[in-house]
Amino acid sequence: MSYTKEELKNLSVFYKNQLLNNTVPFWFPKSIDEEYGGYLLMRDQDGSLIDDDKAVWIQGRAAWLLSTLYNTIESKKAWLDGAKSGIDFLNKYCFDTDGQMFFHVTREGNPIRKRRYYFSETFAVIANAAYAKASGDEEAAEKARYLFGKCIEYATKPDLLPAKFTGTRPAKGIGVPMIMMNTAQQLRETIGDPRCDEWIMKWIDEINNNFVKDDIKCVMEQVAPDGAIIDHVDGRTLNPGHAIEGAWFILHEAKYRNNDPELIALGCKMLDYMWERGWDKEHGGILYFRDVYDKPVQEYWQDMKFWWPHNETIIATLLAYTLTGDEKYARWHKMVHDYAYQKFHDREHGEWFGYLHRDGSLAQTAKGNLFKGPFHLPRQEWYCSQLLQELGY
Repeated sequence: MSYTKEELKNLSVFYKNQLLNNTVPFWFPKSIDEEYGGYLLMRDQDGSLIDDDKAVWIQGRAAWLLSTLYNTIESKKAWLDGAKSGIDFLNKYCFDTDGQMFFHVTREGNPIRKRRYYFSETFAVIANAAYAKASGDEEAAEKARYLFGKCIEYATKPDLLPAKFTGTRPAKGIGVPMIMMNTAQQLRETIGDPRCDEWIMKWIDEINNNFVKDDIKCVMEQVAPDGAIIDHVDGRTLNPGHAIEGAWFILHEAKYRNNDPELIALGCKMLDYMWERGWDKEHGGILYFRDVYDKPVQEYWQDMKFWWPHNETIIATLLAYTLTGDEKYARWHKMVHDYAYQKFHDREHGEWFGYLHRDGSLAQTAKGNLFKGPFHLPRQEWYCSQLLQELGY
């Protein structure tokens, strides 16, 4: 199948309507913490609070979202004020005395937990950068660029952070080049930074040279330092949705670079490999984990359907279709779009459920927790609507 112009226009209207009239209103303005700043995002199906703790990742992600809506859709004062609440909370409470960021804090901002990696920092980069563009706040811009430099240090000097594993079986994950690439893309497209272009291509080369395995048509989640497959349960575990997210980051870069054919080919190849590995041919949807050699996977949630891989696959397939015109990608986009909006979307209260069993039945009703909040779904709806509008739909 291929999409007609009318169908693409309808998709454009659909995504923007879902974003502004369904997804964002589930979270805002009620999630803005008027007493302590930041956001109260751990919510049940009907929007009631499950917990008033705050995940630092999602504080940054929510501030990014509100700033991005202000920058790209409408200059609403409520969005800018809401973004400032998150930025102020992040910068006041979410940094330890050693300069590293926390992962989990109380409502008031008291620290509960740090993690051994720097994803909190990457989300603080994109939040401060988007807010700086929206507000003109030079302090936020300086913070974004400083933190980006710290993230480059952490990415290139892993000994700076505590090791999670011993040196017995060294490994590296695709998550670092992926998140750093997208962080640089967001920084470049908001306030700019001269380091971004060079580093983006370095991280793309890292993914292509070490994680993409053409001989077995796969994108690995982790590999040995030389790129070899580690033939143990952790080393063999694939995360198709994560690799597909990486594919659309690369396709986005291809689009930015005047439809660079080599980057289009790489991004589409990654999507092809991991659609085949991840799409559940029996029940539909993207399986969470697979083994590279089809052996049993250790994690018990391996055959569940999580919300975010579907968001990433909706973006990746639409980008691939608009960049190539290949009807396969239109078919895949329709498959994952229809599955996700049928199974995850809550027509009564808005937003999406986060967790389904393999057969598509609801596993639990939470819409916000330490990992889920206003990011993957609104980013997908925002990105797809913006993409289609840019193309004239």
